[in-house]
Amino acid sequence: MPDPFIDLHAHSSVSDGTERPADLVRAAAAAGLDGVALTDHDTTAGWAEAAATARDLPLTLLPALELSTRVGHRSVHVLGYLVDPDDAGLVAETGRIRDGRLARARRMVDRIGRDHPITWDDVLAQSRDGATIGRPHIADALVARGLEADRSAAFRGILHPASGYYEPHEAPTPLRGVELIRQAGGVPVIAHPAASSRGIVIDEPMLRELVDAGLGGLEVDHRENIAHGKRTLLDWAGRYGLFVTGSSDYHGTGKPNRLGEHRTALAAFDVIRSTATGSAPVVGTGSRLS
Repeated sequence: MPDPFIDLHAHSSVSDGTERPADLVRAAAAAGLDGVALTDHDTTAGWAEAAATARDLPLTLLPALELSTRVGHRSVHVLGYLVDPDDAGLVAETGRIRDGRLARARRMVDRIGRDHPITWDDVLAQSRDGATIGRPHIADALVARGLEADRSAAFRGILHPASGYYEPHEAPTPLRGVELIRQAGGVPVIAHPAASSRGIVIDEPMLRELVDAGLGGLEVDHRENIAHGKRTLLDWAGRYGLFVTGSSDYHGTGKPNRLGEHRTALAAFDVIRSTATGSAPVVGTGSRLS
């Protein structure tokens, strides 16, 4: 029997994906995935819808989130698998992050609107109620207005940090992010740590600090991780006893990434499933990962 087909990083329209949670799970099943994680940015609001659909499909859903953290001007995303969605500390912090993102997005749109025909209502029209609004929704509004060709072009152009419209968002440190996820019973993994747009986002002293706080793994197989960065990540994983994951970072039509283009080994999946205490996987009918 072939190894299970597991993708542990995907986004729905609850954050910056383009498909509702239920449709994302259906797409995962249609792609032949045995396991998929819903990892919306700073929210667990899509879990219930995704779980209700996953129960009738031949796959296992790992409820999760992608927590925003920062080191100076560098954004470091921490995937938190199987957290307790009602954990008070995590709920408070993700609420602060979302509020900060919203205020920051409005300020950016105000600045862009001085030079281009775009309004806050244009941005709201690109998001669903309760979504974590951020730069992807501004990008979609720019595309809808004919100001950019697609999301990728918007991030290279009007939304680029050098454009004069950009501003960073407030977020906790990676150490605090790892601590919050562990306190919520989850398993933390650094997302795409060697993305080509910014190089490796953490250094080895910081990694040691995160490992001491409970970091579980590193997302190594990801289309944005550069080759020499991946070699460094694999070396760190071996030296510090971390598991590695492979994931698509799927956003529906919001990015070219395709479900299952990178996969996670069953051994890493089992570590997450066996050590998390915050919540449980949702095992669908006929899933191979029961």
